[in-house]
Formats: sequence, C-alpha cells, structure tokens
Amino acid sequence: MTIIRQEDFIQSIADALQFISYYHPLDYIQAVGRAWEMEQSPAARDALAQILMNSRLCAEGHRPICQDTGVVVAFLKIGMEVRWDSELDLAGMVNEGVRRAYTDPDNVLRASMVNPPIGERRNTGDNTPAIVHAELVAGDRVEIALAAKGGGSENKSRFTVLNPSDSLADWVVDTVPTLGAGWCPPGILGIGIGGTAEKAMVMAKQSLMAPIDIHELRELGPAGPIDELRLEIFERVNALGIGAQGLGGLTTVVDVKILDYPTHAASLPVGLIPNCAATRHVEFTLDGSGPAVLVPPRLADWPKVTWHASPDARRVDLDSLTKADIAEWKPGERLLLSGKLLTGRDAAHKRIKELLDSGQGLPEGVDFTNRFIYYVGPVAPVDDEVVGPAGPTTATRMDKYTEMMLAETGLIGMIGKAERGPEAIAAIKRHGAVYLIAVGGAAYLVSQAIKAARIVAFEDMGMEAIYEFEVEDMPVTVAVDSKGVSVHSMAPQQWRTIPITSE
Repeated sequence: MTIIRQEDFIQSIADALQFISYYHPLDYIQAVGRAWEMEQSPAARDALAQILMNSRLCAEGHRPICQDTGVVVAFLKIGMEVRWDSELDLAGMVNEGVRRAYTDPDNVLRASMVNPPIGERRNTGDNTPAIVHAELVAGDRVEIALAAKGGGSENKSRFTVLNPSDSLADWVVDTVPTLGAGWCPPGILGIGIGGTAEKAMVMAKQSLMAPIDIHELRELGPAGPIDELRLEIFERVNALGIGAQGLGGLTTVVDVKILDYPTHAASLPVGLIPNCAATRHVEFTLDGSGPAVLVPPRLADWPKVTWHASPDARRVDLDSLTKADIAEWKPGERLLLSGKLLTGRDAAHKRIKELLDSGQGLPEGVDFTNRFIYYVGPVAPVDDEVVGPAGPTTATRMDKYTEMMLAETGLIGMIGKAERGPEAIAAIKRHGAVYLIAVGGAAYLVSQAIKAARIVAFEDMGMEAIYEFEVEDMPVTVAVDSKGVSVHSMAPQQWRTIPITSE
C-alpha cells in the first residue's frame, strides 16, 4: 500500500508549475528549431528565431515563457491501492499547489483566473481554481500530467459532430484558417475523436501532452488509420501557408495528436484544441517516497539560434511620430520601436469607453495623441526588472473599441498579436492608422526592450492597468497598414500550396 502525503503532493504540483513556466518541453523547442532550419519565409523565420531565443532566455533566467501563464489543467491517474495522508480533498491539494506556484516571489506568475465568469469577473489573485480531471486506475501510484494553457490558444478550441461518412481531415483543414493567428503558431493540434461531446474535448486536451513524434512517424510510416490521419492533417495544414504567427510560411503545426474512443453508431464527435508557441506541460509519478524530482533539460540541447534584429528593419522614434510617417509603412515591414507608448487591454478599453460616454474624458495624465497603445497584461517584475515578461495580447478582443479609440482619443497605432477583424481594419483605414504585431510566445525577449514602466491609470485593475512603457528597439511587424492592407490575409495566400476544400 502506497501512502501519498499531502505536503508531497502539493509541493510537487507547485514545483512542476514553476518548472514549466520557464522550461519548454525539449521535444517542442527542438521541433521549432527544425522548423526554423527549413523555413523560407523571412518573416516567419524571424518570428521562429524570436521564439527560440525567448525560450533559451527563459530557461536561463527562470522567468515565464509567456506573460499569459495559463489556466492550470491537471490530469490525475490515481492507483486504487493508494492511500492518502491528507486533510484536503484532491482539488484542494491541487489548488494549494497552484497557489504556491503562482505567488512564488522568486518567479511571480500572472494570475488570470476570474470568478464569477459572468458579471464582475474578479481576478482570484492566485490563479486558482485549476481544472482537474481524475481517474481511478489499477496500481499503487499517482500519475500526474500538468499543463498551463494560455487563453489565446484555448479560445480557438472547436467542437463538431460530423456524420460518420464525413471527412474529418477536411473539417480540420477547413477549420484551422478560421482560427486566425491568435493561438500563436507554430504549435500542436490536439484532436479527440469519438465518445460524446465532453469526452471528445477532454481527449483533445489530453492528447497535447504526448511527445512530438511526427517526424519519426513519417520515416517509419503509419501503423493504422489514426497514424494515417495524423500524417494527412499535418501535411495539409502546413500546406495552407499560415506559418509562424500567421505571417505566411512552411510550418504552422509541428505535430498533430489524436486520441479516440468508441462512440455511438450515428455520431462522430470531434474536438479540436491547439497548443501555442508557449507549449507548457510536464508529467511525473508519485510513489510515496516524497515529492517529485524534476530534471531540468540541458541548455546544450537547445537549438543554436540567436535572434538579431534585421538590418533592413526601420528604426522608429515613437516620441516624434506623425500620421504622415506611418503612412509610409508597408505590410510585413519590420520595425524597431524606441520611445514611449501606453498599454491597455479589454478592461481598460471598456473603462475608457465608459468615461468618454459619460463626458468625463480620459483620466488625468493619459494622452493618446499621436501615440501607440500596446495590448499587454504583463507579469509582475522581480528583483531589478522594470517589468516582467510582457508579450502581446490577441488584438481581436479590442476590435469593438478600435473606432472609438481612433476617432476620439488621437491614437494613431496599436500593437498586439494576430490578425484584426473587418470592423477594426475598416476603422484603421478610415483614420489612416496602423496595426503592428509583436511575436506571441516571445514575452521575455520583448520585455528586454522595455527600459522603464509606470502605471498611469486604473491601478486598481492590476495587470489590466494602463502603463506607460519606455522602449528601446522593440521588434514589431506591420500587420495592417494605413490603407487597410493586412499581412495576415496577404502572406498565407503567397505560401499556400493547396486549396481549402470549402473554397
């Protein structure tokens, strides 16, 4: 009989969450390295280099790979012979581990969980509660798989029930372009097939924990229908030309994972969940001998890639910028920003709208005239940092506020990640503004360009406050120019080698 002590379990959860906040799974980062080696798109190759450089910096500095340190998802397989020495229940122990990990003063992780989900949506402050899936199995061990799942990729989850005779591969290939780039490719597609609606989605999530082995599968050949399906989807999705960060290129996914389960004869439930460039997961076993011991990967095994700013990048002084200046910028052009910019995400935009609608105007000290706003919710700083990892937020969440910001505040540009929707692009074109993207999954690298940071409004909103950042050579790419031309529409078309079946 194995006895699992409460403290061993809690500390193992906490240690593992800290571990995955700064260590990519080695198989993933090596797969990105292979993608970088074969990539022919300059923009995608640059983005991949930033992701790889960021990964190494985080591994060396023990700081988060991404500012969105994720929702904690725990898959637990509990041996039926296990006994517990614990005052807390299972979820209580997992949540205490989450609390310790996310409030660790040596590496503070951003708390993103809000409760209730409808209404006030107050941040819980410690990223609890976790999402816990538990299964009783034979044996005397506890097997734990943990993931920290970012909102940008989680928001792109999809579910359908196909007819049994339908092509599942066609559905995936038609669906992936509709996800946009907010899930920060290159990543992994997790697919669950069969069971019922909830079973398919849980399998899709769980499949993302498996080691990357698509290249070995290609060399050895498929051993059955699931292998054949993985290979078909892998080839066809990459042939769509979406590429890293949606900038057009050869690699959109580095693997496709599938789990299946028996299902009703009349049904074919399918869940699809992507994993992003901040892929974070770890698996370990508790046998009663103490907390888990996690062995760090060797830095020598990281791809030998160092990102450098392109010599062709345009240097921009944010403090003297005008609309005439930004009118010269072209979609896909790489820029290095220096000077001051303001930040703000959904909650800040909502409050700005309320203030403007009420006639109160912007808060004292907030002036967007001829300035840029960076969509970001940074991690809290530690030691001598001016700000923690500060990567971009998915910009489409701010689309409904874009006309207001451009028409009423004097704003001339925005920085985020992924594409903009038709409403936002129309507003950008109408006002002669621009939209730039930073690389999602390179948050720590981006933060190195931030030389000063201060809160200028809405301090009560925590990470959602409006900051003023002073940046030096912050790398970005022009995603929508002042004429409304979008690189996310243009670039994948240039690299696509197969048609989408619905076209």
